[in-house]
Amino acid sequence: MQVAIIDDNQMNVKLMQHHVNKVADCTPVCFTDPVVALDWCLDNDPDLLIVDQQMPGLSGIELVKRFRVRHPDTPTLMVTANCDKELRYEALGIGVTDFLTKPVDNVEFLARARNMLALRESHKKVAEQAALLADRNAWLDDEVRKKTQAIVAQAQETVFCLAKAAESRDPETGAHIQRMSHYSRLIARRLGLSTEQQELLLTAAPMHDIGKVGTPDMILLKPGKLDDAEMAVMRQHATIGYQVLSMGSSPLLQAAAEIAYTHHEKFDGSGYPRGLKGDAIPLFGRIVAVADVFDALTSSRPYKTAWTFERARQLLIDGKGSHFDAACVDALLGEWDEALEIKQRFQDEEVKERITWLE
Repeated sequence: MQVAIIDDNQMNVKLMQHHVNKVADCTPVCFTDPVVALDWCLDNDPDLLIVDQQMPGLSGIELVKRFRVRHPDTPTLMVTANCDKELRYEALGIGVTDFLTKPVDNVEFLARARNMLALRESHKKVAEQAALLADRNAWLDDEVRKKTQAIVAQAQETVFCLAKAAESRDPETGAHIQRMSHYSRLIARRLGLSTEQQELLLTAAPMHDIGKVGTPDMILLKPGKLDDAEMAVMRQHATIGYQVLSMGSSPLLQAAAEIAYTHHEKFDGSGYPRGLKGDAIPLFGRIVAVADVFDALTSSRPYKTAWTFERARQLLIDGKGSHFDAACVDALLGEWDEALEIKQRFQDEEVKERITWLE
């Protein structure tokens, strides 16, 4: 441990140096010039500062003030012949730990020096333990992050499998799922939803039609227009999807259940399955309604040709306030160039079957 001894009297320095040498594992660093001493102390980390009060050029009080800026916790022992209480109060106020009165009592000096060095050693051990604890906490945070990422990856894999189960019975393609999910996130971002909500929507939206696993093939795969009775059966997929997904307790499955249940509702209350109207339709459902219809219109199917973007754009505009939430339509139209990029990025014939399909 290093002990800085500062006194303009060389004899006093020698005396204190002699006593410090008696303390095990201590190295005295001595100065008679307080300015030079302060420069050294600011560049180093002494374990104890022993400083005279009355020195030319820089008093002990002023030296300690500047020292405390860099080293707020280092024990400081001030040696002074001045017994004035106001001086001592001032010294205590700036962080002096203890005092010795000249002429210095050798036994008292050694005892006080040892006590302060023991205090310093305790502080350093506490600091080391705090650093170790901080490292441990950082390691734990990293482990939690890794585990969370693994859970998210598993959840996304579940989404993939569920979405593929529905897709296997539906003429819609995997690229449709990708596009409408990314359109949904695009709308959410434009509306100012948090990054977490945007990512939740991106991951949950692919399950919007999972209820179609319960729709009979004769209806789901019918090439022509459905009659009223068939349409009633088809519309049950929204409720079926909600019933299946709402059994899960995770935020992801709960969001997916909400989307499955509400993305066929219309803003004017004419949608299904419950005829919800306006803001009574959850925001995720209103967003996916726009994204899903927009991509369905602009995609080719065995029974229809793809609409042009401009024609689909006009339908969205015409449907504001009736079929669609106007704010969601405006959000998609406000990101038109990026919507075009999403359409180009996810082409039906180029979709790869892989778990990382949401990238």
